[in-house]
Amino acid sequence: MIKLIGILVVILGFVFKVETLFTVLVAGIATGLVAGMDIMDILNTLGQSFVDNRAVSLFIMTLPVIGILERYGLKQRAVYLIQKLGKLTTGGVFSIYMIIRQVAGALSIRISGHPQFVRPLVEPMAQAAAKSKYKNVDVKDEEAIKALSAASENYGNFYGQNLFSGSSGVLLIASTLTGFGYAVSELDIAKASIIMAVIAFLISALQNYLFDKNLNRKYNK
Repeated sequence: MIKLIGILVVILGFVFKVETLFTVLVAGIATGLVAGMDIMDILNTLGQSFVDNRAVSLFIMTLPVIGILERYGLKQRAVYLIQKLGKLTTGGVFSIYMIIRQVAGALSIRISGHPQFVRPLVEPMAQAAAKSKYKNVDVKDEEAIKALSAASENYGNFYGQNLFSGSSGVLLIASTLTGFGYAVSELDIAKASIIMAVIAFLISALQNYLFDKNLNRKYNK
């Protein structure tokens, strides 16, 4: 039971609102000591764990950066850009973003998705496009714009990532088909994904066009 002391340390740390990173570090060291590890083994294990999970750490570190950028005007600049463009519609913002997302996926460029890109940039730009054209937009349509912002990210990422022959999805598909006796390469899978990416874009563009038409009917009476 004493080997579970790390859990107790974490609980006490959260109860007394001690710095989270310090709490986790102390819990790890305490657990290692009661398990009979020497201090160098503990430090090596902690260091190796950090290196193995550094991608997760980098993702978490981007969130406060995005928060600071939002606090100091990122959304306002995105809104200003849309207002300067003038004729760009809400659906147009979504369609352009989906193209960007698919091209980025094909080139294996990571845009980072909802928290780092959609929420601080795409969604405010789409809202600004609607308000620039129709002045007052009701809450229901604002929520619909939020939903379509997220959908554009999901469509673009899902159908765009398989356009890159080295992506994890393509590698999984290729290895699975090869295991079942099909002679396919990663490049074959990427080529076959092009038609689905094009169809997905056309359907999404139609959805965005119909959304713009609905807004026009509703607010241009």
